[in-house]
Amino acid sequence: MNKLPQITLLFWIMKIAATTLGETAGDLLSMTLNVGYAVSSIILIAIFLVTLVTQLRSKKYHPLLYWTVILSTSTAGTTMSDFMDRTLGLGYAKGSLVLITILSVIFIYWHFSDHSFSVTEIKTFKVELLYWTAILFSNTLGTALGDFLADNSGLGFEGGATLIGGLLALTALAVFYTRISKTLLFWIAFVLTRPFGATMGDVLTKSPQKGGLGFGTIGSSLVLGAILVVLILYTSAKQNKDIKIAEV
Repeated sequence: MNKLPQITLLFWIMKIAATTLGETAGDLLSMTLNVGYAVSSIILIAIFLVTLVTQLRSKKYHPLLYWTVILSTSTAGTTMSDFMDRTLGLGYAKGSLVLITILSVIFIYWHFSDHSFSVTEIKTFKVELLYWTAILFSNTLGTALGDFLADNSGLGFEGGATLIGGLLALTALAVFYTRISKTLLFWIAFVLTRPFGATMGDVLTKSPQKGGLGFGTIGSSLVLGAILVVLILYTSAKQNKDIKIAEV
């Protein structure tokens, strides 16, 4: 049984909310609470592993569990990226290149394996493990790219978000008006939504003097968390309704 949600507009809205929350919550732990990037990465990766094992052991799709894993990959990805770029001193550009290489290797291995590369045909343990590994590194890459656009490219927070938003719009148009592989477009969108969430997270948390809205990591995380909870509850209620209709 496929344990993943349907790829709809609501899926992408929830993905952006989760990845933006991952950015603000990761910064809340590592910077606002002054835990540090290394310790934060260890804590959040541990949380990711716990949620991932639970997801892998599950026999069907649970919206709350699925989006908890997505959120944990986002928060872990934020601190992993910051650890590479700042603590290890790689910088945003070199860190992004390293992560692009890792993600490319994952996709190449997956594509040439004996398993389907389609994100709608993830029904075995090995493929699901590849799926979540790709998600973790795509979210980590997205953080590095978002920080690069916001800090080093000269575009600023709003300019970076606008650029990524434009690329996402082009990807959406390609789904409907081109014959490009839907699986390829899914992963392009999945990667792009992370830097979009990262830059949007910066817009929400940074002060107006730095081009942000000044909500801070705590306020932004609370708002985004509430939005995601409401959407998860709606998705769960809709799933239960659909199951009851199917049983009639």
